[in-house]
Amino acid sequence: MFNDIGPLELVTLIVLAVLVFGPDKLPKVIQDVTRTLRKIREFSESAKQDIRQELGPEFKDFEFEDLNPKTFIRKQLDNEDLGLKEIRNGFDLKKEMAEVADAVQGRESESSSGRVDMSKKPVVDMVKKPEGVARDERPPFDADAT
Repeated sequence: MFNDIGPLELVTLIVLAVLVFGPDKLPKVIQDVTRTLRKIREFSESAKQDIRQELGPEFKDFEFEDLNPKTFIRKQLDNEDLGLKEIRNGFDLKKEMAEVADAVQGRESESSSGRVDMSKKPVVDMVKKPEGVARDERPPFDADAT
C-alpha cells in the first residue's frame, strides 16, 4: 500500500499527524482509520465472492487482477499451452534486423553466403536534391497540402 513512500516522507506524515491531532487524540484516530480500512477490505472481499458465485463454476479461476490489461497479457504470454516461450526464445532480433538491412542495401547476408564482403559496399545517397531547381529558386509550394 505504501510502496512508493520514502522514509523522509513517512517521518513528515507522522510529525504532521502529531501536530494536527495532538499526542492525546492520535491513537484514537489511528484506530478509527485502521477500523475503516478493515471494513473496506471486508466489503471488497465479500463483493468479490458474490461476483464469483454469480458467475458460476465456469469462472472459478477468475481473478479480478486479470481485468488489468497488463496482467492479462502477461498471463496469456506465459501460457505454456501456446508455446510462445519457444517462439520468443527462438527469435533473434539482431540477426533478423541485420538480414533486413543487408537486403535493403543489396548485400548478401552472412547466413546466405557464409561471409559478408565488406569491400562491395554500395554508396547510398540519402539526400535527394531536385534536378530542376536553381540555388536561388524556391521549391514549389502547395497551400492546400498544408
